[in-house]
Amino acid sequence: MLVYGRNVALEMLKNPKKVQKVILQQGFDDKKIISFVQDAKIPVLMKSKKEMDRLAEGLHQGIILYVRDYQYYTLEDVLKKNPTFIVMLDHIEDPHNFGAIIRTCEAAGVDAIIIPKDRQVQVNGTVMKTSVGTLEQMKIVQVSNLASTIDFLKENGFWVVGTALENSVDYRDVDYSGKIVLIIGNEGSGISKLVRKKCDFIAKIPMYGTTNSLNASVASGIMIYEVIRNRK
Repeated sequence: MLVYGRNVALEMLKNPKKVQKVILQQGFDDKKIISFVQDAKIPVLMKSKKEMDRLAEGLHQGIILYVRDYQYYTLEDVLKKNPTFIVMLDHIEDPHNFGAIIRTCEAAGVDAIIIPKDRQVQVNGTVMKTSVGTLEQMKIVQVSNLASTIDFLKENGFWVVGTALENSVDYRDVDYSGKIVLIIGNEGSGISKLVRKKCDFIAKIPMYGTTNSLNASVASGIMIYEVIRNRK
């Protein structure tokens, strides 16, 4: 997997065993990054800006890293740690939204993120770059079926809170004191009908302007920190 950009490179180089190769643009002069690379004895290739631009899908800032693919956790691994707050994503498609949600989850101390294997953006270079290195500290579980996973989590004592505007209650009126699974829906269609039926509560963030919905990552941040606030 390719990741690029100086901030994410600095985070990845803190655990250099995951970095297989580094490509630097000719004239690259970030002494701190160069020192990390040299100390870790990571193979380096030098390329022109034109060659770098062909490799990267976005702003690379003169550095591209070849890193090992993300290793997903199993739900059993996560449950062994007695989690109390899990975020489930119901088919998020935008890698920038996914990366931003990962960053928020890590900052808030969320125990794990659950994603489906199909029709959901997976961990890739864009997700890693957007998460600004926090991906390495976040447990992400990949499952085949969200509905059956919800059933399993309920059997393990979790209450499930979905998010939608219709037939829902104000997100501030929900009790988040127990073990919580917070479900964030797809950017366009929200949570699916089957997933909605599995929820114990459906919460909404009130809209006071002309906009009728929020970006998925923004809504996630508001909901996640409301859960955290209720636990203090």
